[in-house]
Amino acid sequence: MLNLSVLIEDAARETPDRDALVFGDMRLSYSFVNTVANQVANLLVSRGIQPGDKVAISCPNLPYFPMIYFGILKAGAVVVPLNVLLKPREVAYHLGDSDAKALFCFEGTPELPIGEVGHAGYQQADGCEHFFLLPASLATTESPIEGAELFWAALGGQPGTFEPVLTEATDTAVVLYTSGTTGQPKGAELSHGNLLSNAMVSDTLFQRTLHDTFLVTLPLFHIFGQTCVMNVGIYRRATLVLVPRFEPKAAVELMVKEKVNQFAGVPTMYWALLTDDTAESDIAAIRDNLRVAVSGGAALPLEVLKGIKAKFDVDILEGYGLSETSPVAAFNRPDRDTKAGSVGLPVWGVELKLIDDEWKTVEGEGPGEIAIRGHNVMKGYYKRPEATAEAIKDGWFRTGDLATRDSEGYYFIVDRSKDMIIRGGFNVYPREIEEVLMTHPAVSLAAVVGVPHDTHGEEVKAYVIRTPGDTTTEEELVAWGKEQFASYKYPRLVEFREALPMTATGKILKRELR
Repeated sequence: MLNLSVLIEDAARETPDRDALVFGDMRLSYSFVNTVANQVANLLVSRGIQPGDKVAISCPNLPYFPMIYFGILKAGAVVVPLNVLLKPREVAYHLGDSDAKALFCFEGTPELPIGEVGHAGYQQADGCEHFFLLPASLATTESPIEGAELFWAALGGQPGTFEPVLTEATDTAVVLYTSGTTGQPKGAELSHGNLLSNAMVSDTLFQRTLHDTFLVTLPLFHIFGQTCVMNVGIYRRATLVLVPRFEPKAAVELMVKEKVNQFAGVPTMYWALLTDDTAESDIAAIRDNLRVAVSGGAALPLEVLKGIKAKFDVDILEGYGLSETSPVAAFNRPDRDTKAGSVGLPVWGVELKLIDDEWKTVEGEGPGEIAIRGHNVMKGYYKRPEATAEAIKDGWFRTGDLATRDSEGYYFIVDRSKDMIIRGGFNVYPREIEEVLMTHPAVSLAAVVGVPHDTHGEEVKAYVIRTPGDTTTEEELVAWGKEQFASYKYPRLVEFREALPMTATGKILKRELR
């Protein structure tokens, strides 16, 4: 029997008074976080949520997230984290596809009204019975959204103790949405065993100190932030300094104030820290404290790696993984030489190999497509047996990422065999964008690709054949896309063409567009 909520249970038992979460002037102990998680579990049970039911959460890096995350798990239910940038149409799809019975949603801000968007999506979704609004201010006593139940009011009277539901290691703990490359997003089912083993393995890769303090800039709704920061941090009873939105100056200020010694980020965050005009006194303070810097989500430019080393005197350890692998599969280990440009070696209990299109093993340097087998590989895609069968064979998960391998077993990502775009660490899936673009009356045909970008790694570009006689401008189509998609998804670049390059069978040659 195993429930991932053992992380918070154990930490609260051993270090009840230690600061678990820091947000602004708020400092919350492990005991407090665990108590609220217990209240969340009691609330869900009182509303008829059964073990195995899905419960969604749409929330940035705020104290709400871990308290609700572990409360859902304690109740034996399954967490469905939602990207806070989704639009109502996208929220409704995720709730419906996951069969979510409830949604916890942060109120948001006038600039990012997460609550209004989430409630609109909740109203469009079938089968989602409960909507709990997480207020931006603890002083809020009446819901600003009609029909939405305030979180703290709902918790009123709920006991602060709860005996976690016994779950098997193979039971689903989290359904994390990723669309791979085609069609609508699909939910990767990650088990309690997947997530706990990956957190424990990741913990061995990040140097410990007597009391660790993590700066939590990676979104917790993303598997990188969930496993490598939240779960690893709580596993080692660290203090998590929460940052809802990354800005280099604010990050530096918190790193100095809280004496942060653990940092994980995507390459664009490191680029921002490198190019920020940081005071010499702050640089000195960070140099004194920072012990671990981890990068993932996209390839880290060599010049950024060198620049961070020169500025802050810390080595950035690169790793590799996917939502479907919980996520860590390979890593540059602290006990071995780090190789610039490499994602390192397979982590403990995980195997990597290179394969061809027919699943046959590629020997030597490759290149080949990375396949992964181990305790970290997902159970499958929720309600999609065909997609699961395409992705997993004999326990091996094919990633769609092409790589080479040197004589010492280090892997180097060289390209993606799939069309996925990684913009600022977020995955963008061209077919989803293309299908929605083609609902616009001006668009006859569209092809979406990633093009190089100095700070985001890649930018989303749409090549469009217009409907005959239409005069819609590039700017107008970009503005329309901004209304349809989360901010990291919409094409910021549009190029109209008379024709698109195609094969004899009519398949668009995206490599030529790139």
